[in-house]
Amino acid sequence: MKSLNGKGFHHVNVNGSLYPAKAKSRRHMWEVKPSEMANNTLNPIRAIVDGMKITPNPEKPMIALSIGDPTVFGNLPTDETVLQALKDSIDSQKYNGYAPSVGYLKSRQVVANFYSCPEAPLDAEDVILTSGCSQAIDLCISVLCNPGDNILVPCPGFSLYKTLAVSMGIEVKLYNLLPEKSWEVDLQHLESLIDERTSCLIVTNPSNPCGSVFTKEHLQQILKVASKHCLPILADEIYSDMVFPGCSCPSMASLSSSVPILSCGGLAKRWLVPGWRMGWILIHDRNDIFGPEIRQGLVKLSQRILGACSIVQGALEGIFNNTPPSFYNSTISFLKSNSEICFNELSTVPGLNPVMPSGAMYLMVGIDMDHFPEFKNDVDFTERLVIDQSVFCLPASAFEYPNFFRIVVTVPEEMMVEACVRIREFCQRYYRPRSCELDQ
Repeated sequence: MKSLNGKGFHHVNVNGSLYPAKAKSRRHMWEVKPSEMANNTLNPIRAIVDGMKITPNPEKPMIALSIGDPTVFGNLPTDETVLQALKDSIDSQKYNGYAPSVGYLKSRQVVANFYSCPEAPLDAEDVILTSGCSQAIDLCISVLCNPGDNILVPCPGFSLYKTLAVSMGIEVKLYNLLPEKSWEVDLQHLESLIDERTSCLIVTNPSNPCGSVFTKEHLQQILKVASKHCLPILADEIYSDMVFPGCSCPSMASLSSSVPILSCGGLAKRWLVPGWRMGWILIHDRNDIFGPEIRQGLVKLSQRILGACSIVQGALEGIFNNTPPSFYNSTISFLKSNSEICFNELSTVPGLNPVMPSGAMYLMVGIDMDHFPEFKNDVDFTERLVIDQSVFCLPASAFEYPNFFRIVVTVPEEMMVEACVRIREFCQRYYRPRSCELDQ
């Protein structure tokens, strides 16, 4: 039979006719608009920082204490064994193609072996490799929540949770952390926020932006609330191995007998390679509550971008097996020393109330705004600090927590000391006693 188009194909429209009826034009002029998801995507840090008038003092070199990237100043390089593992992966020529969207089975087993413990055993099937910890968080929120649901997020807390959730039509409810209790969760406030549309509790431990580390007992109290209300937990544990000596940081899964947990982590912080974009989800099911549906949901969602970097996947075994303990210890020792310098210096500055961290890379400082009447809020305060002293700290309004600012403690020690001197000088210039203090 001779084809109608001359190439062996007979094209028939779905309604049976050879040519479709002429459709009415939807538009008579161009009108291309961004999607609702794009319009609803907002990074609070960028929204605040981009609106600040940041013009440093030209007479003083800039000291940026605002960037949560440990590689910025070059004083915290990753270990040579980590670099060698990546070189070996490249040279092997085994990892140049597409990996499965959830990661190579061998690489997933490597992660499972590294994080498995008797209280929370893991196998390769419990691990999904992702493009950084941020994608891990994205997948977890996406698999657990529908538009109209709500999630519980710490305040202050990592701004990405809200950025992702709101873009998906998910309401964010903020539960308070208590600075006077080293940023423990206000459990009563947390429980008061739970309703029938609450689909997930996010717990960040150790904390960004606070640098706090919850005790085993406090984690058990949080788990008790989650168990009572049948709430799965998204445990952001990217800083779990960056804990100062004298503190311990058990994983939430190791303490849970009834609450299913999706734990998010990655190479970025412990191995000081955030740009390598390697993260993971550890699926800790309890009593088969997640079942196959949540696992399959994560697999499907991972297929949207076809997974994490294959070359870094190939390096995981060498990174985990060959990185010496001295590298980890050196990093933690440096972070603790810088935190102590910062805390001790700022503790004696009138009008400031730093909270000593126990891990991660951050320290939060309270501002007694009554003593600084020239400034409206923490954004105004930190903006002027840049203009006067060329020291840039992130106002905690970016974390929904006004009248604090966050300091990143990864800068070289001499820069940390100099920054504290400048902050003291700034506060001495603008500090004013309260009127009641003048009357005494």
